[in-house]
Amino acid sequence: MKTLLVLTRQPSMSAAIQSVLESQRYQIVSKQDVWDADSLLSRGVIDAVILDADLIDVKAIRVVEKIRKTAPACPVLIYASTKQWEWEEDAYLLGVEHVLMKPVRTRILNTLLDRIFKEQDRRRPKAVDQSDPVQPGRALQGLNNQVRALETLHRFSGILSHCLNPDALLREVLLLIRELINVNRAVIFLRNPVGLLGEGIPGEDDHSLRSGCAIGLEPALLKHFTLSLSKGIGSRLRMQGRILKASSPEALSCSEITKEFQILGARVAIPILDRETLIGIAVFDERLTGESYDNEELALIFHMFEQVGLAIRNSWLHDQLVNNHSMITDILGTLPCGCVVISDNLEISHANAVAKKCLLPGKGENTRLEFANLPQDLGSKVFRVITNGNVFPPFQYQFPHQTGVFYQATVTPFPLPGTRVSRAALLLIEDITERIKAQKIEMEASNLRLVASMAAHLAHEIGNAIAPLSTHQQLLDEKINDLEFRDSLSITMAEGVKRISRLARQMIFLAGEQDYAADEIRITDLLAEAWRGVFAHLDTEVKPCPVSPAGEWIVLGNRKALLHAFFEILLNALLPRPSQPGPSIQVSDSENSDGGAEVRISILNSGEGFSLELGDKTPPPIFSIRNVGLGVGLTVARKIIENHNGRIELESPGAGSGNVLRITLPVSSKTDEIQK
Repeated sequence: MKTLLVLTRQPSMSAAIQSVLESQRYQIVSKQDVWDADSLLSRGVIDAVILDADLIDVKAIRVVEKIRKTAPACPVLIYASTKQWEWEEDAYLLGVEHVLMKPVRTRILNTLLDRIFKEQDRRRPKAVDQSDPVQPGRALQGLNNQVRALETLHRFSGILSHCLNPDALLREVLLLIRELINVNRAVIFLRNPVGLLGEGIPGEDDHSLRSGCAIGLEPALLKHFTLSLSKGIGSRLRMQGRILKASSPEALSCSEITKEFQILGARVAIPILDRETLIGIAVFDERLTGESYDNEELALIFHMFEQVGLAIRNSWLHDQLVNNHSMITDILGTLPCGCVVISDNLEISHANAVAKKCLLPGKGENTRLEFANLPQDLGSKVFRVITNGNVFPPFQYQFPHQTGVFYQATVTPFPLPGTRVSRAALLLIEDITERIKAQKIEMEASNLRLVASMAAHLAHEIGNAIAPLSTHQQLLDEKINDLEFRDSLSITMAEGVKRISRLARQMIFLAGEQDYAADEIRITDLLAEAWRGVFAHLDTEVKPCPVSPAGEWIVLGNRKALLHAFFEILLNALLPRPSQPGPSIQVSDSENSDGGAEVRISILNSGEGFSLELGDKTPPPIFSIRNVGLGVGLTVARKIIENHNGRIELESPGAGSGNVLRITLPVSSKTDEIQK
């Protein structure tokens, strides 16, 4: 019984083959990958291989090459939907018996298998008959043939040691060809690969081919001689991609081609391809005996140089990879911050000296850094970045063994093209201790300037409040019984107390020491109370509160703090011209970026407008457009609103043209219940 290996990813294909063959004669073994059947082929238990060329992951020719390396004598049949000359010719050259078209037909498959196995039986050596004196000589001759074949294989395997050195590889190839086919002169011209950070292929703008290796030619001749892809032999081979003979009509019709053949003393030019582009040209003379090559020999040489072309391109890619790796390593090594590259399997690909100093305290630079050496919080962030592919924002970090030293860590992913999965991540650890110290010094200096400025303004404001009181105090003994004086003293004392009380409240809220309790506050009632407080402060007749509509919005927070914030805002709107028409207040529903419910209070001021300090995201703590007051009222209001998770924004700011101040606060869940 014969054992057939069917390589396919489609179960129906294996079933179809099994249905047309006799189960008494053939045993079917189905595999999806040739590498899964490597042990079967190497042990010689497979009598023939049937390959489904349409349903494998790689090209059929690669699979055939693998089968030939593992089981050189095993017959191979290929089934394909359409014949493709690109690999069909290579398949036959590699020893494929037949390339068949789908579907599987019973008679032709059985006939071909019978023919293959009969031919194998005919070629199988017969048992040596000791009585026949001729048999030992034939067996010895077969053994000599095997030894010569092994010697050829041994010589060819010597090329593998130079697979990453193009010059040595080409020299070994030329020497082997000279030994096998007795070539007289041979030279190989190569294009120049792209330099650092390239793609391992020659540049499109470079059309020159320079001598890479030669035998039988003087080096002085080739030192200044090049072929070009824009004319002569190079241009013809680039356009046609096939062998060019000096005696062919197309070569004789071009004087440039004829001239180049004559200078090199050559008779044939063979393109060196890497299956995609032309990377070189091999130029040969005739044999040492003057005989020419037949077409089959040239075809074999062509395919051999195609494999050499692939090896050359791989060596270029290897050189560029080594150079790029060395360059990146040098760059990371010279950076003042720690750099750690972590692969997707959590292995440390690179760590510079600064990173090892931080992560491996007390150990030398030659110690290998492992992922387990990362602190748990750093390692978890790196793992998350590699998993989800998102950039982790910079964050401040301190190592337990370094007291008083601050670092800024950043984790950046290297995602695979078209996906969010990272193939690696870069961890940067930068020492920001000096930066934090400088910021702290600057903050302290700024606070000192702020304290000095506030002290000056505070002293001025308290002085303004005390000056009238001091004047009345000096006249108190003299005019104590004067009714007009006593009325003036009462008014002056009330104004002074009011101004100093407001100043004290502003300082308390600016210091931020108040308790933000979670009171339930009806926003329209709060606005109405703040409105009345403004007119009480101004000692003028209270106008109707311009709030519309009168809804039922409930917010949670410190009622006292929010009341003061709206008091300062409304006072700022009314104080420039209290006798003129005041602002209008509109309350409406709103939503934040997360879809949460909010209440929006829009204060439309048609007068001079609010002071410009609200238009700046970082207003100065002390600012005023009036000649009285400390100038911190709106700053305090902003701080209170933001402490309640709200926002305060100024739209269309402009002096004298009016503007809109919008305050947004999150509402309580009870708002919906009340409105319903």
